[in-house]
Amino acid sequence: MSEKILRSNGFWLAARILSSVVFVSSGLAKLLDFGGGVSEMAAAGLHPAWLFNIGTVIILLGGSALLLLDRAVWLGSLVLGFFLLLTIAVVHRFWSLPDSAGQQALYVALEHLSVVGGLMAATVASHFRKLNRHAEKDAA
Repeated sequence: MSEKILRSNGFWLAARILSSVVFVSSGLAKLLDFGGGVSEMAAAGLHPAWLFNIGTVIILLGGSALLLLDRAVWLGSLVLGFFLLLTIAVVHRFWSLPDSAGQQALYVALEHLSVVGGLMAATVASHFRKLNRHAEKDAA
């Protein structure tokens, strides 16, 4: 039974959707409330803030699209993972913040690292699903 679930397209689609929720929601929020996104960028010290907001929207929605469409999952995961690591260095600098703010930023940074691990796992899963499909076609 577990083998059937793990091989199912529905389970794989659900995994990709759930992995993308945080990126799609953030990208759409920064797109639909462009001024709010620009304010976030400015608060993080990124200038020109409007350009960083546009870049962030493109990265979040573009990387998510690759993951959701199961096309170049490795590239979407790489872009999104690198983005998360950059946000730790730029926004969630727990090592330079006072006690409670530093602790909160540490928790966010650890969550980001966990999501990067999930993106890496999605890349591996996508690779082996494609290998299995090719092997099944060759065997038929």
